[in-house]
Amino acid sequence: MNVKSLAFAGAVVGAAALGLSVMAPVASADPAAGDYRVLAGVGSDTTQDVLNGLGDSVDGGTLIASYDATPAGNIKTRANGCTIARPNGSSQGVTALNNDIDTSAGCLDFARSSRGVVTAGDDLTWIPFASDKLTMAVRADSPLNDADGLDVSTAQLKAIYECTQTSLNGSPVTPLLPQSGSGTRSFFLAQIGNPTLGTCVGTMQEHDGRALTSTAHIAPYSVAKYVSQTGGLVEDVHGDTVLGTIDGGEYSRTVYNVVETDRLGEAGIADTFVGAGSKVCADTFTIELYGFGTVTNCGSTALTGEN
Repeated sequence: MNVKSLAFAGAVVGAAALGLSVMAPVASADPAAGDYRVLAGVGSDTTQDVLNGLGDSVDGGTLIASYDATPAGNIKTRANGCTIARPNGSSQGVTALNNDIDTSAGCLDFARSSRGVVTAGDDLTWIPFASDKLTMAVRADSPLNDADGLDVSTAQLKAIYECTQTSLNGSPVTPLLPQSGSGTRSFFLAQIGNPTLGTCVGTMQEHDGRALTSTAHIAPYSVAKYVSQTGGLVEDVHGDTVLGTIDGGEYSRTVYNVVETDRLGEAGIADTFVGAGSKVCADTFTIELYGFGTVTNCGSTALTGEN
């Protein structure tokens, strides 16, 4: 990890360690079997951990049920019926919410999303609640690092993912991308100019550093996830990875909870997600503990779309 990323992540890890000394047990993954809460959500891997933390802290752990992006299989979100395939990633989460609305199933209330709107419309509302940084990960023993760590330009990344640039810092480079449907994947590709992906690009579960098995591997990685993993908040799957920078910094992005627009006036949805004084927006301790930043437009309902 180079100096800039080290300073950023180190500061947040320090805050997380301090927070862990005064908070209840670290947030678990899915609610326990038989624990059916008021609001059920699925989707983004990036924000699953902070939503688990919010699920445990808000209203004594009775309000928000957030189901992880993995492992594959089914989840059950209500006491009666509502056994559905687990959505893996932002797009699958948003699709599952749309399907739930279209069929009036009543199994889901929100979707976690680390990307914004893809298709314009007004059926769904993307409610911002935090910010994240996205940068590049490589193995600690990778020759892709120089003396100060890894710093790669946006132009280099576009060429690397088009497979027209096959080396970096004089060493072979093999790019990896998160799984299809990942919000991180779509956000990252947009940031580097929507390259036409070459055949050299591999696929991995996002933010799982164990997938970087070669010193040539490079992959986008959420700083907040890395902080949570290395700070002892969640299962540590960062493996042997370290973080670098892009153009000397990181890509900043807003992360969202997506709800049906027609339900914005419902007390449960409004009190939990809508407005700066909502229960999620008010819990800045948990948001920052998991490595995310606060946003001035937390709880805004201005952004709508179809998916």
